[in-house]
Amino acid sequence: MTRVSRPGRPHPVRLVVRDDLRRNRLTVFFRLILVLPHLVWITLFGVAAFTLAFVMWLAVLFERRAPAALHGFLASFTRYAVHLTAYVGLAANPYPGFTGAGPYPVDVEIDPPAPQGRWGAGFRLVLAVPAFLVASTLGGSVALGSAYGGAVGGGVGGLTATVAFLGWFASLVRGRMPRGMRDASVYAIGYAAQTTAYALMLTDRYPDSTPGKGEPPPELPAHPIAIAVDEDLRRPRLLVLFRFPLVVPHLVWLTLWAVLVVLAALAAWILALALGRVPRALHRFIAAFVRAVTQLSAFFSIVGRQFPGFLGREGSYPIDLTIDPPARQRRLGVLVRLLLAMPAFLLALTYSAVTFVVAVLLWFCALLTGRVPPGLRDLGAASLRYQAQAAGYALLLMPRYPDSSPALRPPPPVLLEPAESL
Repeated sequence: MTRVSRPGRPHPVRLVVRDDLRRNRLTVFFRLILVLPHLVWITLFGVAAFTLAFVMWLAVLFERRAPAALHGFLASFTRYAVHLTAYVGLAANPYPGFTGAGPYPVDVEIDPPAPQGRWGAGFRLVLAVPAFLVASTLGGSVALGSAYGGAVGGGVGGLTATVAFLGWFASLVRGRMPRGMRDASVYAIGYAAQTTAYALMLTDRYPDSTPGKGEPPPELPAHPIAIAVDEDLRRPRLLVLFRFPLVVPHLVWLTLWAVLVVLAALAAWILALALGRVPRALHRFIAAFVRAVTQLSAFFSIVGRQFPGFLGREGSYPIDLTIDPPARQRRLGVLVRLLLAMPAFLLALTYSAVTFVVAVLLWFCALLTGRVPPGLRDLGAASLRYQAQAAGYALLLMPRYPDSSPALRPPPPVLLEPAESL
């Protein structure tokens, strides 16, 4: 017999995905009407849950452990919010139940009550503010909205709303949800579930923003534009404090360079229509610009530490883009490239908002500790990668559409160990 083991201590709130990507076109079309009973119920359920969370807070302060009955009720609310958010956001297909019980294609496992520190419990809402900022930008939970009486308006927005909007059209046309979009949505849902559980005192473990967490881990297919992260987490405080003045010369330089890139992209478009591919010299010039923008964005957002160069050379920065050589492209796809790129631009705009929130939080973390959290750093890198892929697609660097999955690295290998004798 064998058992599966993975390195690292698992989070007490774990995302589990069993979705097969198929979507019923009829229920997709009427999705917002079908969820109306749930939106009334989640608001009432949320008021009860967040009221009982105060009782839970007192219990943890005095006993250092959540009562089993309260823990079970709030865990059911958290799971129900996950199911409903997945349904609203088109990350899952079946109609959810009203209790959070039973399996669902997008679900969370929540550990039983465990001892918690009194200091962390006493300042829980203050400590949770950074997690709330990330969760609200990702927009992955109707539970957070129900606390304020507006389940959809307060809890589903940002990345989840953009994916749901684009996925609605894709699901109606294909009867399937694109895998990358589904993975982006469930990542947001999983992070919001951990934030909800942390706020409701179900656990004192802080939400993990590392992209790609879940069972099974999301796929990371090969792509012509990929990002490599090869840097430690230390950040010199002085370099962080004066980050904006340091990037001003780059901003001036990239603005001038962008004018030439627009002309080069126009020439590339004409030549790709005639030849079926972008000439290597034009490809190299545009790729250097996209790489330089990504390197500067990584530095400015504190995702990267090192001061970037001005030429966008591959391998010159620890957080770097690898861009494949020019490949053949279909002329029809080249002709309507900007039209095809509109959904990618919309999602890239959402990922840029994620990058902004990550940059603000990393700036404070780096000033206080001289380091940045690895999960936030990786989330910022994944956001920059999608923005680079969207730019590369629009500028004809590749015929492959951007991959919206937030996974940054391939899934870790599964280790098989001999089972212990009974």
